Amino acid sequence: MRISGTVIAGFATLALAGGAVGQAGAQQRQTPYYASIAAGKARMRTGPGRNYPISWLYKREDLPIKVIDIYQDWRKIEDPDGTQGWMQVGLLSAARTAMVTGMIAAMRSSPNQGASINWRAEPGVVGKISDCKRGWCWFDVGGRSGYVEQSHLWGVDPGEEL
Repeated sequence: MRISGTVIAGFATLALAGGAVGQAGAQQRQTPYYASIAAGKARMRTGPGRNYPISWLYKREDLPIKVIDIYQDWRKIEDPDGTQGWMQVGLLSAARTAMVTGMIAAMRSSPNQGASINWRAEPGVVGKISDCKRGWCWFDVGGRSGYVEQSHLWGVDPGEEL
């Protein structure tokens, strides 16, 4: 049963089936591209190697990131706040996720403004995305899902189709 008007609280995350499926092999694409953090704890470093200092510790599996450069088995990433640094490829997944930004986003039953609202998601909520076209993406947060306008999501480019 769906309860219209329910707000999915900020910092809710989803459990992606398969976890870190497709880590290294799926991370050999042309930059820039979106991916997600596959580990419950992931260290960002100032350079591409373990000898570089840790600049940030992420404790948020499934957080969407943008890969902006590649050096061997290291990826220079950018997080939703714009912070950049390097992570080992094994800490990343090709699974596409996105984060709600700006204001509360309506999760609708179909990809249009007039469709009924299944759920609402606060800024900071992370979910799996798929079926992105014509400015809308199917957004799933732990089984609670609906279409969200791409402009309310970080982790997918405007007009990008999945």
